[in-house]
Amino acid sequence: MKVNRVKRGRRAFVFGIAWKTAVILCVVSAAAGSYGYLAMHPFPSLMPIKHIAFQGNRHLTDDELKAFIGIHPGESLVMVSSTKVAQQLLQSPWVRSVNVRKEFPDIVLLQIEEAEPFALLDMSGHLFLVDEKGKLLEELKDASVPFLPVITCDPYKEKEGLAEALALAKLMMEKGFSSERDRIEIIAHTPHELAMIVDGTHVKIGAGGYEEKLERLIRLEEDIRNMVLPVDYIDLRFAHKAIVKPLTGKNEQ
Repeated sequence: MKVNRVKRGRRAFVFGIAWKTAVILCVVSAAAGSYGYLAMHPFPSLMPIKHIAFQGNRHLTDDELKAFIGIHPGESLVMVSSTKVAQQLLQSPWVRSVNVRKEFPDIVLLQIEEAEPFALLDMSGHLFLVDEKGKLLEELKDASVPFLPVITCDPYKEKEGLAEALALAKLMMEKGFSSERDRIEIIAHTPHELAMIVDGTHVKIGAGGYEEKLERLIRLEEDIRNMVLPVDYIDLRFAHKAIVKPLTGKNEQ
């Protein structure tokens, strides 16, 4: 009798374990199925997006930004991933940072910080807008060219020259030098050979000491205007010294 009771107890225990396991498997299966269904059918009626708004964008249009984020009105606001949306936008070189906010029940608000065009990069005849760090923003396809300093170099092979040119362009902008000239082109193949063409006048700059060299150039320009002296080039590469080579009759021809 005692043996039978033990056997019945074991069978009851095993049955209980099996029953609990079956219940757990059913719950897990139902949850997985529900999650899979929600992932495939995210209930458009559950807080559908009615408005996608952007703030801070001046260079990129709302339509261009919407193409990056890949979400559309009617999708569920709950199912939108703010992290994924931000990562999508940051693929654009124009976008420096983005803050994604869900404003329940139906608005996605994206606050954009854009890069600012700093100069034009002339790379083998192709013009690109670049920011102050030399990052390529966009190639200019049409004939309209905004007034910005033009930097001529290969940014992949002449990185040091580009860095020096950007530093010089930044100083000229801070000093107001750029705004008073019609065209400035900085030739930046190597730092030692750094030069620029200012309204048609060739100026040899060299590397470093740009603030002092720029001050010398401003003083020289005034003297040259007063003397009405045609100039072939100005050499500012030597400390506290400037060489002005007049344009000869042969060159004038």
